[in-house]
Amino acid sequence: MNQLAERRLEERERRRVEILDAAEAVAAEIGVETMTMDQVAKKARLSRALLYVYFQDKAALTLGICERALQQLGDRFESAVAEQVHGRDQVVACGRAYVAFALEHPVRFATLAGFESRLPADQPNSAYSDCMSAGDRSQSVLARAIARGIADGSIDRDAGDPLLIGFTLWGLMHGIIQLTMVKRGELERRGIATEALIEHAFALATRAIATPMRDQS
Repeated sequence: MNQLAERRLEERERRRVEILDAAEAVAAEIGVETMTMDQVAKKARLSRALLYVYFQDKAALTLGICERALQQLGDRFESAVAEQVHGRDQVVACGRAYVAFALEHPVRFATLAGFESRLPADQPNSAYSDCMSAGDRSQSVLARAIARGIADGSIDRDAGDPLLIGFTLWGLMHGIIQLTMVKRGELERRGIATEALIEHAFALATRAIATPMRDQS
């Protein structure tokens, strides 16, 4: 690739990032569902025509936000796992990385939470495939950590299939995070601190997958 082609590629990627940043800024103000392409173009200081060169519609733009979020989450999971030795500790580290991600990037978390598989299987879409691949990466990191825990004895070998355990834990923590975000007032009314709820979820999940001997030590 010559220098001119490299510069064009870098410029295209820079513009794409700026558009995604603008979309997240708009979504932070009014929500992803009510966000429009016109609003994003205005925030990014681009013409509508140029915006559509990068993202053909709002669905593609939403996929772009999801893919970036999942790539970031995958990076965080890998970093979290690398800092721990035992599988169970790696799993907990992934959970804490997910909580930190949601708190630091609420728009990305909310976009992922609302993301659904809307494309028919017989109509492949490269952007959709890229997004799914990014999500598979995070799940794979978590499943490998669980498998490691089963192998090193820090996770109960009878807990189940690593992939199934991973999705169960993901669902638990995802629900807890959403609860702290959308039901904060109700939690406060009942005297429940969000931090305490999150820590209680971690404690319950950790005990559920731990080997009996280690859990009692």
